[in-house]
Amino acid sequence: MPIKRTVMRSSKGKKLYAVRDASGRFKDIQSYKKAHGADIKRKSKAEVAKAKPKAKPKVKAKPAIKTKVKAKAKAKKKK
Repeated sequence: MPIKRTVMRSSKGKKLYAVRDASGRFKDIQSYKKAHGADIKRKSKAEVAKAKPKAKPKVKAKPAIKTKVKAKAKAKKKK
């Protein structure tokens, strides 16, 4: 279950997230900017489950290239 955060303002006017423990005391206080950035970078369990692994594109085999050595050898045999 996600942690419930309380939105507060600092004396400077910056937005803060406060997390409280079971007794109601502050457990952790983060700036909104840092907490929001971390939330955006992390994927939820639902997003991970929804994402499917991408299939690799099939590579077609390249046609064999005849080398000059083979062509010369065939020309000598015909003579």
